[in-house]
Amino acid sequence: MKNIFLVIALLITITFPANAKMSTAQQIANKMTVGWNLGNTLEAIGGEGAWGAGHTSKQLIDSVKAAGFNTVRLPVSWFIHSDTVTSVIHKAWIDRVKEVVDYCINNDMYVILNMHWDKGWLENRINKANQAIVNKRQYAYWTQIANYFKNYDERLLFASANEPSAHDSVQMSVLLSYHQTFIDAVRATGGNNSLRTLIVQGPSTDIDETNKLMNTLPKDKVANRMMVEVHYYSPYQFCLMEKDADWGKIAYYWGKNNHSATDTIRNATWGEENDVDKKFESMKTKFVDKGIPVIIGEFGAFRKRLSNPSDQALHNASIEYYYRYTVKTALNKGLIPVCWDVPGLLYNRKTSRQVDSAVLNAIMQGEKESVRYKY
Repeated sequence: MKNIFLVIALLITITFPANAKMSTAQQIANKMTVGWNLGNTLEAIGGEGAWGAGHTSKQLIDSVKAAGFNTVRLPVSWFIHSDTVTSVIHKAWIDRVKEVVDYCINNDMYVILNMHWDKGWLENRINKANQAIVNKRQYAYWTQIANYFKNYDERLLFASANEPSAHDSVQMSVLLSYHQTFIDAVRATGGNNSLRTLIVQGPSTDIDETNKLMNTLPKDKVANRMMVEVHYYSPYQFCLMEKDADWGKIAYYWGKNNHSATDTIRNATWGEENDVDKKFESMKTKFVDKGIPVIIGEFGAFRKRLSNPSDQALHNASIEYYYRYTVKTALNKGLIPVCWDVPGLLYNRKTSRQVDSAVLNAIMQGEKESVRYKY
């Protein structure tokens, strides 16, 4: 008898009535705090465990929730899990995605479900030559996804793409057509999708290019149900660079109080506090101040191993300060930060235990120190 009641209780938490009350994008943004990416997992080419993530467990999502995150971004591949001629998504795959979505929803978390790189069928084809076929596939996928999840409540958000490679006004126009197709497909499915908040990506999700090129948004049947997404990995030399190049060297130290007096060639020379302030302020001015919430769908800076203990300590302090400052500044300016994570970076995917508690604490400290912008 206990098992029967347990099943009923679970069904209640994951089944929602159509046309339930759906908050505006601004109201949802006020409820979202800091987010986490289930990276290199559901978007992995070759299947969920192909890039070292293994099988995502409820325990992992529980651990993410316990750390203080209330938003999870799920990067997902659909093209490789579909008939690439008819664009019919494999049922076993969308059922599996649902399981992971439900882990989050049952934890009362917001979920951003996206269309990720997926061999670049969309994001590497932002051009007139491929526009028709990409739009056809975009419509087919989002019609299926939206229908499948149509009765989920406002905590599930859909995101049109990932990092669409657009760099000029012509490509921006093509990208807007892909976003328009996404919105039209979702809205046409009805139910809660009639009012669901949807997320569209700036060109290359680059803040500067988005500020310059994204001067219009796709049209929607309903008002105040759209967010814009950008990503942030600046300065590249500190965040992502893995080896020195002719044009620049890896930076180990970031922030005004974290520069090395001895290893000076490894100090960041750009992209520090003032640049974070300016770039995030540009998104606030362009979108947030006009009532359009902005998601930083990915951000992060990844530790290096240094031989000198004092250099390592200063580098570690720089990494942690970067997360703390980025989160604090984003929230102050109305941007919702969602950190990037991959297997073994912040969590052990097998045990669900924290691997880098210092970074996780820095993220939460940044959230605690923020004076959150309210829509």
